[in-house]
Amino acid sequence: MNYNNKIFRAVRNTANGETSTATIFYYEQTGNILTGKYCGGRIVTGQLLGLVGEDGQLDFRYQQINTDGQLMTGCCQSTPEVLPTGKIRLHETWRWTSGDESSGTSTVDEI
Repeated sequence: MNYNNKIFRAVRNTANGETSTATIFYYEQTGNILTGKYCGGRIVTGQLLGLVGEDGQLDFRYQQINTDGQLMTGCCQSTPEVLPTGKIRLHETWRWTSGDESSGTSTVDEI
């Protein structure tokens, strides 16, 4: 599975997360290295860096600045699902490494 030039939108998140349906992610992939930028909703700007497993699983770290001017960081593991349309849905389990260090789940869909 290759994520290069894929664009995703957050469609679900737990209450302690900062992404929303207004958050758009832009992924790039070279080899098994994933990079991305994202923004929208409560997130002014964000970046992610991670690895893509042979099965398409993602393991990445993220950093973002929210609309309160806070720098937030975290880690995320994502499991891909290929939808009947051929688009990718990512089921994510994440944890803040800043702030209250809580964890949550989210879903992002390729658009």
